[in-house]
Amino acid sequence: MDPDSGFEEFYRNSRQRVVTVLYALGGDRAEAQDAAQEAYARAWQRWSRVSAYDDPEAWVRTVGHRLLVNRWRKVRNSVVAYRRHGPQPAVGPPSENTVALIAALRQLSAEQREAIVLHHLADLSVAEIAAQAGVPTGTVKARLSRGRKALAALLDMTLPEEVRNA
Repeated sequence: MDPDSGFEEFYRNSRQRVVTVLYALGGDRAEAQDAAQEAYARAWQRWSRVSAYDDPEAWVRTVGHRLLVNRWRKVRNSVVAYRRHGPQPAVGPPSENTVALIAALRQLSAEQREAIVLHHLADLSVAEIAAQAGVPTGTVKARLSRGRKALAALLDMTLPEEVRNA
């Protein structure tokens, strides 16, 4: 954007008024500032067109107000959904097995952990993992093999003595 295009001056001269109007319309200063920021970003992207309007500030105020209304709708819809469906059921704490698995996964290299998680939890094929990671399929196979071996050893150490000897 050319600094001589007039947007900077427009912004400096109008931002306080726009935020004040949006604050008065919405009643929340932080929401008004967020909406104004987004409205100005959209105006800047379209400045060659918006600057030709009779009142570019009115355009920014209108966009900011619409953004506020959309946020209100989203909040209202969330409340309606909450009332309709009720709160989410409480989720219990993770099992000991889950805690042990996560702790063991954290000890693997990032590459091995990624391969194991994508293959066994996200159910991706070796080819899909290779494409996502940008490595050959042989590399993924090696990471899976080494990761499984390391994971088995780490998980074996976390098992109680009587389970390991059974």
